[in-house]
Amino acid sequence: MFSPNGPSLRELCVQALSSVERGYDLLAPKFDYTPFRTPGSILDATQLALAERGPFARGLDVCCGTGAGLPVLRSLCTGQVTGVDFSGGMLARARSAHPDATWVRADARALPFTAGFDLAVSFGALGHFLPAERPALFAGVHRALRPGGVFAMPVGTAPPVTSVAHWVTLGFDVAMRARNAVWRPPFVMYYRTNRTPEVLADLGAAGFTADAVELDALGRHPDGSPRCRLIVARKSAPAPERAVRTDRP
Repeated sequence: MFSPNGPSLRELCVQALSSVERGYDLLAPKFDYTPFRTPGSILDATQLALAERGPFARGLDVCCGTGAGLPVLRSLCTGQVTGVDFSGGMLARARSAHPDATWVRADARALPFTAGFDLAVSFGALGHFLPAERPALFAGVHRALRPGGVFAMPVGTAPPVTSVAHWVTLGFDVAMRARNAVWRPPFVMYYRTNRTPEVLADLGAAGFTADAVELDALGRHPDGSPRCRLIVARKSAPAPERAVRTDRP
């Protein structure tokens, strides 16, 4: 399916009836031949938007999958780049493609890093987290960044209700909710649960200063709204210490 090297319909069905972790382990060998891999156009637009905010030293790709985002980090960072994912199968593919990077297996809701990175990115993973899970995700990224560090995520915008894409994404989310209501373990992947204002509010609650930048290079919907925005969140740097006078009159 998708290409001669991609998964069959049967393989996709087996994946969809598995847990998120097991599903990606199964899909990993053929993942890069599916439309689920982050397109190069999104990677390029993200790199261009972040270039003026760098350079950065060490970089982290959160929910890195097979490593599609690693070239973005390499272009922006002068130091070591690291990918983290909870699927061993996806990490194995990433390690094979980028053996000089550091790869860590961990749940993004409990990242094992403290103040070690200057830039964190995440591509196409936000739909795997329910709104109630975003605070833990964002708190872990905040903890992983050094003061002044940046966290960036490209996020697709909701297409107009008159578009085919609106009904496709709505239908997908309805189907996933029905699947998760009757089948265990759940497979969490939704397109319509991460509205930009709510995501920005959760980033603010985690200690970031965040805004959303329109990625004009990715085009606009027929109603003129952008197809994709880049959420950029910065971890506040501590205020400089004020000098204390020790002399007495």
